[in-house]
Amino acid sequence: MELTPIQKDILIALINLQREKNRAIKGEEIAELIVRNPGTVRNQMQSLKVLGLVEGVPGPKGGYKATGEAYEALSITAMEHEAKVPIYRNENLVEGATVAEISFTTVRHPDMCHGMLKVLGNIKDFLQGDIVQVGPTPVNKLIVRGEIVGRDDTHNLLVFSINEMISLPKKPVKNYARKNMISISVNDRIQETAAILVENNIHGAPVLDKDDIIGVVTFSDIGEAVAKGRTDATVKEIMTCDLITIDSETSLYDAVKLFDRHDVGFLLVLFDGSPKGILSKRDVFHELIVY
Repeated sequence: MELTPIQKDILIALINLQREKNRAIKGEEIAELIVRNPGTVRNQMQSLKVLGLVEGVPGPKGGYKATGEAYEALSITAMEHEAKVPIYRNENLVEGATVAEISFTTVRHPDMCHGMLKVLGNIKDFLQGDIVQVGPTPVNKLIVRGEIVGRDDTHNLLVFSINEMISLPKKPVKNYARKNMISISVNDRIQETAAILVENNIHGAPVLDKDDIIGVVTFSDIGEAVAKGRTDATVKEIMTCDLITIDSETSLYDAVKLFDRHDVGFLLVLFDGSPKGILSKRDVFHELIVY
């Protein structure tokens, strides 16, 4: 059905407030959000009721609620349990807003990529030139960043020039962990260790004491020891002992957050509670390469 601009504004505001507050919404609240006279909102509500897009809720805590037909009229998919997709404006989270759809409009262009964001929430503060970030999305952990180039208040759309997109595979860590690990003996000298790392083209490796992993040694550890003149040191003396572990069923996205939180290059992967693999930042970067 064809709705007037003011009717669309009222419906979008009603849906946004209803999502945010999880209750019936007063006409005054809608009027404040869309900067209109409360009397104008009440008059329009009568028409929207007749169209079956809005229903009134009587009583002191009453107000208005949007019907399922209102979502259809605005081409919004109604969900009983929806995941929130955050949106940021100039690095600040936009409270009470979620992104319903992301559309890519110029993917074939050799020099630019534009997109559109359908937002459930107030977009009145977004201006041309603002930096926007969306995500992570719940399934693919997609994060999109760009610059606002336009705004369509009638359909609650933001048009933006996309600067970067990041997404990680949905598979758990066990699909990327190395189980056939190159390991270093706890009593090896750093010269021997460096040779093993170079030969296998790796930045670091777990340190074994008998069959137990007790640490990780990297080129950074070796370089620091050499800089201090400790060229005869053993691996046990220079290794990193604070091992950060991760379960093999954990998502790759959560693994990346662990790398960042602990500022480490390796994670020890637990299979059924036992350390049987290792995941490095390099393993994660490898998955992001498009062949």
